[in-house]
Amino acid sequence: MMVIDKRGFRSGIAIVLLDEENHVFWAHRFQAKGWQFPQGGLSSGETPVEAMYRELYEEIGLLPKDVEILAISKDWLRYRLPKQMIRPTEPICIGQRQKWFLLRLLSQNTNICFDTTNSPEFDQYRWVNYWYPVKRVIDFKREVYRKGLNEFSSLIFTNQERF
Repeated sequence: MMVIDKRGFRSGIAIVLLDEENHVFWAHRFQAKGWQFPQGGLSSGETPVEAMYRELYEEIGLLPKDVEILAISKDWLRYRLPKQMIRPTEPICIGQRQKWFLLRLLSQNTNICFDTTNSPEFDQYRWVNYWYPVKRVIDFKREVYRKGLNEFSSLIFTNQERF
């Protein structure tokens, strides 16, 4: 069951997965337009860390042993859905509040797979420049991507590069 707060934001997680060269994992949504980071909602009684590991496996087939957690966002990062995307069913969800996770892939030989569930989230992926997603993600998520990547950038770039 979805966890939606009093303000109408669904609780969830987002995953920024790094390779050894600090490129980020960028995935194309199955049978949909657009690319995004792996993400998903918390189930009732689930912690953000538990949800992150569940989504990591369900969406891209990785296990806890395949990654290292480098950081978790200090705060919940929020985005609002466009009005036309808000479903009129109860409970009404106006957007998401997410804990962002920065992960490092431990082995470049790890197999990414999209068939761990009957309804795959993604159908292809690529490794892209760290800042690439900020300008490429769907417009209503751009600010939350900018905030999440900026928060983690000091762990990756010595010159405090920000977008």
